[in-house]
Amino acid sequence: MVGFTREEVEQKMLIFTSDLPEDTVKEALNLKDTTDWKVNVARNKVKKINWRDYIGQYAYRPFDVRFICYLTDLIDRDRLSLMQNFFEENLGLVTTRQLSSEEFSHALVSADITDMCFVSNKGKESGYVFPLYLYTSSNSSSDKNEMFGGSKDVVTKTPNIKPELFDRLSQSYGKSLTPEQLFYYIYAVLHSNIYRAKYAEFLKIDFPKIPFTSDYEIFNSMAEFGKKLTELHLLSSSELSNPISKFRGQGSSVVEKVRYDPEERRVYINNDNYFDNVEQEVFNYQIGAYQVCDKWLKDRKGRTLSLSETIQYSKIVTAISKTIQLQTQIDSLYEKIDKVFEEEK
Repeated sequence: MVGFTREEVEQKMLIFTSDLPEDTVKEALNLKDTTDWKVNVARNKVKKINWRDYIGQYAYRPFDVRFICYLTDLIDRDRLSLMQNFFEENLGLVTTRQLSSEEFSHALVSADITDMCFVSNKGKESGYVFPLYLYTSSNSSSDKNEMFGGSKDVVTKTPNIKPELFDRLSQSYGKSLTPEQLFYYIYAVLHSNIYRAKYAEFLKIDFPKIPFTSDYEIFNSMAEFGKKLTELHLLSSSELSNPISKFRGQGSSVVEKVRYDPEERRVYINNDNYFDNVEQEVFNYQIGAYQVCDKWLKDRKGRTLSLSETIQYSKIVTAISKTIQLQTQIDSLYEKIDKVFEEEK
């Protein structure tokens, strides 16, 4: 069960676990039986547990974190063995293995349980999630579905990075590295336009491969860029406290028709309400298969935007604007990485 807010999920779950007839529940929640999943069986199981403990954040689409009741009885192909690593604090790199798109822009960070269409909804572009840390419970027989810090077991946290890579880079740099530094470095490289162009054909058919520099200062600088990108894309950066775009107009705040006016640099959601100061390159910015500024609003068509949603959209505009600026800086640094990498081949 997925909703824009926790309250929406709770409302759906109250209907699902009610004593209403099965046909009524199916119609109300748009549910259908499948070969492997039956509504009546799932309802009987879920009624016996405290399902509210299983509601948490869900990375649905770029910059679009919703809520889900994450129970195996509710989800087809839940990928629990992977997603349980996000029941604790974590970062995940989400990318694809094959592209239907012309260009690679299929890399985004997630800190939550993640939808397979997070970066693309095209057939070949299913998302692969690579957690930075793997969490293992001390009690293998415990309920692994106790999510969001609910388990009382001792949990072991292990970096999901080959020790050989740590050893090789630490020896090369003469410094101990953290898993976060490696994550940030990789994340920055994947946002280099030069990297994306140079390896365009390879990126269409396989997972991205990352060139590492032998120069620690360059490595560290690139990791700092990656950290800034990560914080921007999780909307946790302090740079977003004063967004460049504001929500304007005296209308209903209902998303009726999304329209961008390049001369006014405004994104209209109806005839009266709009977000100002949105550059065209920001509005057109693509992450994977999605034109983010357009899709985020269209996914809310017919809804009245809340104050928090208008603030969030303003932050998204700001995050993308700053991402474009950072990508220019990353490209300048990546040229040095690429030069050294080619010389060391």
